[in-house]
Amino acid sequence: MTATPDFIPLSLCVLTVSDSRTSANDTSGDYLARALTDAGHRLAGRALLPDDKYRLRATVSQWITDAGVDGILVTGGTGFTGRDSTPEALLPLLDKRMDGFGELFRALSFEEIGTSTLQSRAFAGLANGTFLFALPGSTSACRTGWERIIKAQLDARTRPCNLANLKPRLKE
Repeated sequence: MTATPDFIPLSLCVLTVSDSRTSANDTSGDYLARALTDAGHRLAGRALLPDDKYRLRATVSQWITDAGVDGILVTGGTGFTGRDSTPEALLPLLDKRMDGFGELFRALSFEEIGTSTLQSRAFAGLANGTFLFALPGSTSACRTGWERIIKAQLDARTRPCNLANLKPRLKE
């Protein structure tokens, strides 16, 4: 019988993308920061930026060049309004897309919000060996993404496989 692997804490950043939220009412960013630390990970950085693709790209670029950052959780800017620019800002930074994340997120979200989920452009991928997950701005969407997908995939104990165990091999 194989021994159960130990939990491997990761260093994660949280980025909230919003033209209307402030640090006083950033419930989605607060949720993600609390959820990742409750799970045993470290909060390596946090920012709240307006929907400006160049500012988003600059902040995320700094984090993905920091060898101490394992992953980034982004909330907001994934919808269809004129100001929603998270995919346009961050997809060009990805070395590899994780298409299954967006597909799974929308399938799970359909159970909660029905066909409105088709408006979600949630995505994930890998940039310079750093995981990046982009979720909608609602706290309930962040909860769905974290609790039903991301938390397990960032836990080395998840079987049959998980992203945490891939971390040492991402830059091969």
